[in-house]
Parts: sequence; C-alpha cells; structure tokens
Amino acid sequence: MPEVLNRIKMKTFCLILFSFFLFDTAFAQYQDIKGRAEKEFDNKNYSQAAYYYDQLATGRLTGQKKIPFYSHGRTPKDRISGEHTYICYQLAESYRLYQDYGKAEKWYDTVVSSKDAAAYPLAKLWFGVSLRADQRFDEAIMQLQQFTSNYNGERSYSDIAAKEIATCYFAKQQYIASLPVEVIKMPAPWNVDGGNYALTRSGTNFWFTSTRNNSQSLNHIYSANNSANPLMLNFDGNEGIKDMHYSTPSYDALHKRMYLAGWYKDRGKITAAIYCTTLGDSGWSALQKLNNIVNTDGSNSIQPFVTADGRHLYFASDRAGGQGAFDIWISNLDADGNPVDAVNAGKTINTPDDDEAPFYDKKSKRLVYSSKGLTGLGGFDFFESYNIDDVWSVNIDDVWSVPHNLGYPVNSSKDDLYYFADPDNDHQFYFSSDRESECCLTLFTLRYRSMTIAGNLSDCDSSKSISGVKVSLLDSISGRQVGVTTTGASGNYSFTAIATTVYKLVFEKTGYFTKSVFVALSTRKDTLLTVNSCLKGYVIEKPITIKNILYDFDKATLRPESVKALDEIVGIMNDNPAIKIELSSHTDSVGSDTYNLALSQNRAQSCVDYIISKGISVERITAKGYGKTRPLVPNSFPDGRDNPGNRQLNRRTEFTVLK
Repeated sequence: MPEVLNRIKMKTFCLILFSFFLFDTAFAQYQDIKGRAEKEFDNKNYSQAAYYYDQLATGRLTGQKKIPFYSHGRTPKDRISGEHTYICYQLAESYRLYQDYGKAEKWYDTVVSSKDAAAYPLAKLWFGVSLRADQRFDEAIMQLQQFTSNYNGERSYSDIAAKEIATCYFAKQQYIASLPVEVIKMPAPWNVDGGNYALTRSGTNFWFTSTRNNSQSLNHIYSANNSANPLMLNFDGNEGIKDMHYSTPSYDALHKRMYLAGWYKDRGKITAAIYCTTLGDSGWSALQKLNNIVNTDGSNSIQPFVTADGRHLYFASDRAGGQGAFDIWISNLDADGNPVDAVNAGKTINTPDDDEAPFYDKKSKRLVYSSKGLTGLGGFDFFESYNIDDVWSVNIDDVWSVPHNLGYPVNSSKDDLYYFADPDNDHQFYFSSDRESECCLTLFTLRYRSMTIAGNLSDCDSSKSISGVKVSLLDSISGRQVGVTTTGASGNYSFTAIATTVYKLVFEKTGYFTKSVFVALSTRKDTLLTVNSCLKGYVIEKPITIKNILYDFDKATLRPESVKALDEIVGIMNDNPAIKIELSSHTDSVGSDTYNLALSQNRAQSCVDYIISKGISVERITAKGYGKTRPLVPNSFPDGRDNPGNRQLNRRTEFTVLK
C-alpha cells in the first residue's frame, strides 16, 4: 500500500511539474508576442501590430483562451483582467490607426464595457469615431456625448469630440438629401488587391499609384491606356534609399515633365519630398529633388499638382508657417519648371488639421482639395473654393471663397482624396476613397446627372414674350457664372447643368427690373426643369401701383396680407442695387386735406420701415404721403354722386424709380 501511495504522489508531482512547465512556456510565448506587438506599434506599423495583439486577445497563436499570467499562481486576478483590457485597447488603437474602423469598433466596445474602462478615458472618444466611420451616427453621437460629459483631460480631445458630433449631425442631414450622382468603383486592372489611388488622365493615357505586385506594399506609379494593362514606371536617382515609395504623379501641359512624391520610412518616421523627372528619347530621366523652396529641411512635402499652363505648383506640406498640420501651398514655376517661391494658401483654405491633395482648374478658377479640419462627413472630405481673380500672391486670405463641402455621396464617412476632373467630360471626375475597403484607397469614377433648365420670359403687363433678355445661370454658393444666353424672338432660353447645387437664374434687360430666381436641382427625379417668368418694365419717375397693400380703417398699421407685396419690392431692390425709389401713399377725398396728408404719410412710412427692416439701405428709399392731391380718377360721378369704386382706386400705394 505505501508503494502505491508513493507512486500516486510521484505521478501527481510530475503532473504539477509539467503544468508549471506548460504555464512557463505559454507565459514566455505570450511575452514574446507582446514584445513584437509593442515594437511594431511604436514603429507605427499598425497593421502588423494588430496582427500580434489579435493573437494575444483571442489566443489564436498561443492556444490559450485566457492570458497565461498566473506565473506559478502568484499573480492577482485583477492584474490579469487589467492586462486583457490593455491588450484589447492596443488592438483597437492599432485597427483605428490603420483605419480599419470596423474591427476597431469591437475592441473599443470591449474596453468601454470592462470594469477597467476608467483607465482608458479616450476609449469612448475613439469608439465614437469608429462608429461614425461605419455610418452608425446615432450610436457615435451617444458615445461622444458620454465622453464629453465625463472627460476632464486635454482640451484638444474635447475639441475632437465636439467636431465629431457636428460631423455626425452633418452626415445624417447629407445622407437624407443625397446628390443625384453615380459613383462607380473602377474595375480591374485599375483596382486590384492593395491600394490604388491618385489617378490622372490625358486622352486615353492614365497614370495612378498602386501597391500591387510587391510583397512589401511599396507604392509605385503605373501608366496605362484604355486597352492595356498598367505598367510600372521605374526611376533612377532615388538617392540610394532602399524601399522608396513613389506616388501622386502630375504632369506639365506637354506631359514631358512629371512631378511626384517620393518617401521612405525609417524607424517609424516618414520622410517625404517632391521630385521631378523629364521624358526623353530613352525614357524618364533620373529623379531630381526639387529645391529647398518646396522641400524645406525638417519637413515633408507631398501630393504635387501642376496647373494646366505649367506655371504653378500646388502641393501639401507640414512645413513651418502654415495653419497647422499639412497645409496647401502654392509655388510659381520658372521656365524650366523649378519653384521660385512658396506661399501658404491661407487660413480660408487651410485649417489646424490636415488639408491635402489639391486640384486647381485654371478655367473655372476652382480649387478642390481634401480636408479633415472642416465640418464634413468624416475623415478627409472634398471641399471646393473659387479664386475669382485667379491671384494668390497678395492678401491670400481675401482671394478665396468660403470652402464648400461637395456633399454625399461625393464624400463619405471615410477618407475621400485625389479629385481629378475628367478633361473630356465636365460632368465626370476621378477620385480615391476607402469607403468600400478595410485598409486601402480605391479608385472611383463619379458622374453627375445632367439637367436641362429652360423657360420662357414675358412682359408682366402685356404677357408678350420678350426678346433680347440676358439670362445668366450662376452657382448660388460661389457666385460663379455657369452659363449665359440671350432670348430670341420667342423669349425662350435653355441651359444644361449638373444637378448638384442650387442655381440662380438672373434675367436682365434695359427698361425692365432685373430679376433673380433660385432653382434647386438635386432633389428632382426628372431631367427637365421649366422656369417661366415675367419681367416688370419701368420708366424713371413714372409711378407703379403696388397691389394688395391694405390697412385697417383710419390706421397706418400694415395688415399681415400686405407683407407679401412689400417682399416683392424688397426682392426688386436686392436684384437692382443701383436704383432709388420713392414709396408713396394716396387717399380718397373723404376727410380734410390735413388729415389725409398725415394719414398717407404715416402709411407710406410704415411700408418704408418694413422694407428697411429687411436690409434695404435707408438712403435708397423715401416715404411720401400725398393725401388726396393726386387722384387717378374722379372720386365722384359727373352728377356729383359719390363713386365708391373710383375712391377705392384712389386709395393706393405706389413706388417710383427716381434713378
């Protein structure tokens, strides 16, 4: 019997010893994987860091469903719980920084639901950001508001939360009133596994950036035409740097000189600069780094864009002198294509956050770029701004219009960059977005729906068609003229426009009041909008009766139904800012001269006061009461009897154009 007991004790001892060995082995393996994850995270290799953290959080690599942290049974369980929450948070951070927001959501949710959530006060913020990126706006708002209510740390994070909440509300509105456009993901061979972005085009020739066909995910520039597979461009002169990335090509007008961004990563730090190369008989020349006017020491310059005339270079840079992170900058180019100066695009365009990927159309004087600093749908959004005078070297903040978000579905809740207008189709452009990807930018084509705006113009008094009317179609947001035409004998006009915005029609002809009409196309399902209108003629110092101006008996107070008629006068004065008018009031013959003069003056002044309250300058309008001194028709019949109908005609309000 003692021998049997000894054998059992020995067997138990061996099992315990073996268990300790297994725990120690698993713990050592766990520590090794964690070390790799931390190193990759510190080096900003977030996709690789996520791979290792995922093994620790799920136990797929170690084979342990729980973290093997007992270390001979001496580690408290609360430390084990805290370690698991830490791994989940680092995994969520890795996914978010790698911009895989869908996977980040799950792990942030795990963190904010754990008993250790208080140790990670930013988790709710980044959970909200990830939910917003996944278009779960109401859930995102809830998390962000909870973060805002409880967070007492650095103000910058509270500012991020406030901006994200505004983004969610803006996005919800945009998704309801989406633009009538067609977004098309480009097929293979344009899009293959990996990143594909920054497409430019000239005729049948295309250039773009891709990470295809290499195990290191290096970015390279590819060229193609409509019928051939893309070919990678090879460059010499990379300064002996191994694993150099090349991207975002831009060409001069003759397509003989290419500007591009080149960058490399060293110990987690990215160093980027803009280069150029010229096309000769034997191919592209060795890369030449642009001078230090563009590539300043200690900063990064990326995403070059050369204007069609080859005279200006737009680019993004984090150099000193900007508004914040990456800003849009502009350089003049000399005859050889070299920068001679660099000017920041100013605080109207740039924000404290990243502003990147500029595209400038010389013809329309329109800048399209991507910004994270303005209210949008999330991530980088496309914004447009117009440089009306096509200047930027003097008073830079005054030359750009307020940037306008291009709306959904041009923009998405993720990153949208590298706008490039199709040179052969005004209703189409190319862009890059990760809206349908968990990792990488993808090439898309967007086509605007075309609309016809047509109508007939007639005289308001005679109803006859008017010829010779200048009709202008304006973008109501930027004020830019989209088109102009003149009516013929039939009084008809017609425009073709893209259904993306609110337009303003302006009708002008000598002898008539200029008239503006606003038209919205984006919510219409048909492709024809008919806008018929009439124009009111006028003669200097000839009174025009205003109908439906009504008062109570013996009072000068305007009745509510009179406001509509006066609003029409406000519209006329806004559309014709150079005119000055007299607004006059008249009575019938009942009552004394003194009484009627006072009553009519008070009534005229009531009208003028209302018009001034709508923003019309007091210097442009005068009130005048004429009492019963200027009847249109006799107040009585020839036999002396009272004529109520004529007295009603004489009780009137008029306006007269003085100049």
